[in-house]
This record gives sequence, C-alpha cells and structure tokens, in this order.
Amino acid sequence: MPADPVNEFIVLFQMMCVVVVFAYLVTRTRFYQEVLDGILTWKNQVLLILVFGIVSVYGSMSGIEILGAPLNIRDTGPMVAGFIGGPVAGIGAGLIGAAYRMTLGGFTMVACSVATLLSGLIAGLIYLAHRREIPGLAVGVAAAIIIEGVHMGLVLLFSRPFSQAVALVSDVAFPMIAANAVGIFIFGFITLNLKKEKETARERDRYQGELQRKNAELHIAREIQESFLPPALPSLPGYTLAAESRPAREVGGDFYDVLASPGGRIGLVIADVSDKGVPAALFMALSSTVMRASAAWHQKPGDAVQDANSLIARESSSGMFVTLFFCLLDPDKGTITYVNAGHNPPILVRNDGTSISLSMTGMALGVDTSESYEERSLSLCPGDLLVLYTDGVTEAEDSLHRQFGEERLESIARQKRSHSAAEVLATIQSEVSMYTNAMPQYDDMTLVVLKVGS
Repeated sequence: MPADPVNEFIVLFQMMCVVVVFAYLVTRTRFYQEVLDGILTWKNQVLLILVFGIVSVYGSMSGIEILGAPLNIRDTGPMVAGFIGGPVAGIGAGLIGAAYRMTLGGFTMVACSVATLLSGLIAGLIYLAHRREIPGLAVGVAAAIIIEGVHMGLVLLFSRPFSQAVALVSDVAFPMIAANAVGIFIFGFITLNLKKEKETARERDRYQGELQRKNAELHIAREIQESFLPPALPSLPGYTLAAESRPAREVGGDFYDVLASPGGRIGLVIADVSDKGVPAALFMALSSTVMRASAAWHQKPGDAVQDANSLIARESSSGMFVTLFFCLLDPDKGTITYVNAGHNPPILVRNDGTSISLSMTGMALGVDTSESYEERSLSLCPGDLLVLYTDGVTEAEDSLHRQFGEERLESIARQKRSHSAAEVLATIQSEVSMYTNAMPQYDDMTLVVLKVGS
C-alpha cells in the first residue's frame, strides 16, 4: 500500500475520536472518579488494566497496514493507564496490548510489542515522579511524543530487513507520533478538567459548609447581642415607652438600655458604635456593659458617662468609638437630666408643637480618657414627646441617595405627638421604609420613644 501521511493521520484521528468518546464515558464511571481521588485499590487497578488494555487492543484492530506493519494508536491505552494509575496499571494495560500485537505477526512484531509495554512503564514512572499526581497536559503530550519516538527507534533497532524498517519509520513516524500525542492531549484534557470540576465542587462544598457554620455562629452572636438589650420595657405610670433596634447585618453596633436608678428614677441610653458588623458588636458589648455598671455606681449622668468613657478609652485599641446619649428621667418631678456624648441630638417635641434639639455636651466615648461631660436638665409636660435615634434612621437613603433627614423625622414626631410612644415608633419605621422603597439597609437603626401621658 503506498504511503500517504495525510490519509494515515486522518485514519488515526478517526480512531482517536472513537477512543475519546469511550474515554469520556469511562471518566464518568465510579471507579475512575475514585482513581482521581487517589483511591488506587486493587479492584480499581484491575479495572484500569482491563479498560485501557481494551483501548490498546482497539488501537491495534483499527489500525491500517503500511509496508507489512500495522499503523496504530495502540500505545495510547497503556500511556493513559500509567499517567493516572502508575506503573502497575500502565504495565498491565501494556501487557494486554503487547500480547494482542504478538498475535498479529509481522516483521515489527517484537519491536512494537516491547514499545507498547514500555509506553505503560514510562508513563507510570512519570506518574510517580509527579508524586502520584496526574501530570499536566504539556508533560503528557511531550512524554507521548518521546515514547512514540522510542517506539520508532525500537522498530529500527530490532526489525529486519533494516531497509524496510527505515522505509516504514519514514512513512509512519509523523502521523503515528502526532495521533498518539493528540490522543493523550484530548484524554488529558478531559481528565484534568474532570479533576478540576471535582476540586471546584469540593471547594464549593467547603465554602458552603464554612458559610453555614459562620451563619450559625452569627445567629448565635445575634442572640447573645440581643440579650444585652432590655427583655421588656418597664411600665411607667403617666408615661409610655417604646424602643427597637434593627441591625443592618446579623449583628450591629447600636444599642439602647433602660436602667433603674435610686430614687425611682429611670435611665435611658441609646448609643452607636463607629463601625459595623462583628467588630462593632464586640465593642457594643463592651460599651453596654461598662455603661450599665457606671450608671449603677454613679448618681449623676455626667459622672456615669465620664467614668464609662475613661474605661472604654483605655480598652479601645482599635480606634473605634461610641456616641451615646444618657438621660435620667424622674417620673415624679417630670424632669430629665441628660448627657449627650457626641450622639445625634434627640428631639423633644412639646405638646404645643414646638421642638427642642438636645445637642452634644461632650465628645464620643473612647476618644479621650480625660474628656468631661456637661449635664443639662429639662422639665417635661403632659403631651411632650422625646425621640432618641441613631444616624441609621436619618441617613437612610432612597434610590437617588437622598437621606431621610432630621427635618423629616422631626416633622413626623410633631405630627404624631398626640399618639402613644409605640404608635410614634411604628410610624417612623413605616415612613423610613416607604422612603427607602426597598433599598438595602446601610446602617443599624435604633429608636427609643418616650411619651409623657398616655
């Protein structure tokens, strides 16, 4: 048969396409998946030997005869077995392919049979050299080219007559080397992509597991943080009181508190940590605990806040700070004495509709250990409404990034001043929600509302 390298390569490539389809099906089997995971049991080794031994036999059966010798892709099967299963699998598949080649006879019988056996051995040794890992595409293809070059060398070394061996090698070397190299490339591409898919799936599962664990931890953290808030608000004759905190994340940096004080007085606290998320939640826990202890120890709001600031500033090494408003309500006298430590000024709406802004009387807590805080006092009258809030309320934005604003909050408080504290709080929350129109909540939102009278 006259030599036609192009036709020979086309025939070999057609054979390789069949092998690729077979390879795709094999790579989806359970045993192959286990091999990719490094599970090389004796059973999986036997299956590798049989499957790729059959591939080697097919490579011989589907070959074409050139100058009395079959042109084929027989070495692809043992090479693949060696690359993914090591020397045992490679030699085993090579033995099957070599045994079948011996039955075909021809003057290249010995050389081709030895070459098939060596292809599995060399591929297996490359697998070991890569620490029992499948080599990359470049290494696999380069190895296939070298192995087929060795194959051609063995034909020249052992096959006689020598002139016929030279003629054969000159005709089949390029198509045979190219076809086997292409086969290894395609098979390696399928295998390495499958391995990458498995690694990606495992990484995704690990990520999802880690995410679930963190979500569970955040859920617990939120429950712990909520335990720092008052479980219930006290009933105050002649007053109504309402409060709620909505963190922007699972945990937040806002907090409020209602504290009992000697003489029947009630302390109201609202605060906002400068950060968000878990760091803010931890700082919030520290600030809340310190403020509770300080308020229980000191009779005057100014002393309580000053002492709390001194402790928090000494413990704050992260640069965080907390704005805080603290007032003592004397229900019998109808007065409040307050300290505003850098916090958003609460709004006091009088029963006649006029309003007062309770401005700052000192710096935020955690900034300067020596900061002092001025106390201020106000008398309350029936119908007065006091609204404490954090900046998450007034800085809530609509779709055009316009803020809700203090003026809008004050207007709502003025309009609803005749309602109970709970009704005023619900109205403010509703108005903020309608204003933002489902925009994501950027910051924690906390409200405390005190109404004088029912």
